[in-house]
Amino acid sequence: MSAPTTSTLPATTAAPTNPRSRVVLASLIGTTIEFYDFYVYATAAVLVFPHLFFPTGNETTALLASFAVFGAAMVARPIGALVFGHFGDRRGRKATLVGALLTMGIATFLIGLLPTFAQVGWFAPLLLVVLRLAQGFALGGEWSGAALVATENAPAGKRAWYGTFPQVGAPLGFIIANGLFLAIALALPSTDPTRPSDAFLEWAWRIPFLFSAVMVIVGLWVRLRLVESDAFTKVVATKRVEKLPLAAVFKSNWRELILGTFIMLATYVLFYLMTTFTLGYGRAATDAPVPGLGYSYNSFILMMIVGVLFFGAFTLASGPWADRHGRRKTLIVVTLAIIGFGLLFVPLLGAGFFGVMVFLILGFSLMGMTFGPMGALLPELFPTSVRYTGSAFAYNMSSILGAAVAPFIAIWLWTLGGGSPFWVGVYLSVMAVLTLVALLLSRETRDIDIEA
Repeated sequence: MSAPTTSTLPATTAAPTNPRSRVVLASLIGTTIEFYDFYVYATAAVLVFPHLFFPTGNETTALLASFAVFGAAMVARPIGALVFGHFGDRRGRKATLVGALLTMGIATFLIGLLPTFAQVGWFAPLLLVVLRLAQGFALGGEWSGAALVATENAPAGKRAWYGTFPQVGAPLGFIIANGLFLAIALALPSTDPTRPSDAFLEWAWRIPFLFSAVMVIVGLWVRLRLVESDAFTKVVATKRVEKLPLAAVFKSNWRELILGTFIMLATYVLFYLMTTFTLGYGRAATDAPVPGLGYSYNSFILMMIVGVLFFGAFTLASGPWADRHGRRKTLIVVTLAIIGFGLLFVPLLGAGFFGVMVFLILGFSLMGMTFGPMGALLPELFPTSVRYTGSAFAYNMSSILGAAVAPFIAIWLWTLGGGSPFWVGVYLSVMAVLTLVALLLSRETRDIDIEA
């Protein structure tokens, strides 16, 4: 049931007044900060937190504990999606996006100030969990709001292209975060390739977390200059704002919620395997109890950055492709390719430097092709009055099924295989099959009216 909003927006708006440059910056910068914060935490979860927050005496156990905290944020994401989605559908996209960005930035900054286990005992990982949950809560509302800013302000026939702007934040955030970590590691080199230097562990790891404050200030400046989209102001003008968007979306769009969740599943699993598991596997010593590839952090992160350049390029390329051929057809083809890629883990990762580079380039290219169209597809599944809530909930429920457990399952399967990544690849292929089924059951959204 609909009820009038108490928004202070004017009842009518002639047309969207956000220029293209403002739309691009506002949708891009927030997700860049979001993924920067994610990558900073993910990198620290591999390099730092097992040593400073989970000193169990067993490297694998410490890494699993670190990834468990990493995954805990995914549980908070659907809660954030519901809260931010509610206000985004009732009060507007702008204020909600500002709130999500502030919450995320403050939580990330405070992680950089945390005491370690050696200083306060188990209180240290407890504080880390609390701040990680705050990050997840903020992430629950960030992506969908950015995607709506892009798609609701897009010209006709270019929604998927505009929807790639927030998606490009993922590779940009990776390059900024890992470039900063790499610069610190080069400035403070370690004599042990399996462990950062003492100076890195003592204080330098905090720099990337504290630096997020600078990025948040820039992001706030851009977002505070936004005006609401024509799609949302028309909902206000026609008194179609839902009093309880969550109840409305569950009542009328429950099928789209389920399909959207599973359509996003393969993307999430591939994303976290390529960025988090791969870093741990690449750095693990070849003679370790659970062997890996034996690369140093500096060498492997440079290899990953090369792959991420392909991630960014194919994310941008996927938008025009999805506008031309449709979101559903594009994603079906890409998902079939992901299923095949999962079966190539062993031959590629076992083929030396050349094989590892092919693995990284191919995996990140597929990541761009599957991630890019999601910026348009998920919002297009839902009507304007519940679009923020619906897209946010589907996106973040998928984060639990895919992202929260993917690093943990991957390490378990890696251990189960005695160091072979075979079962990790099979896991990816199985998740991609579930996504393929959801795509086959879904409808094409390219030609829907975004203001409906």
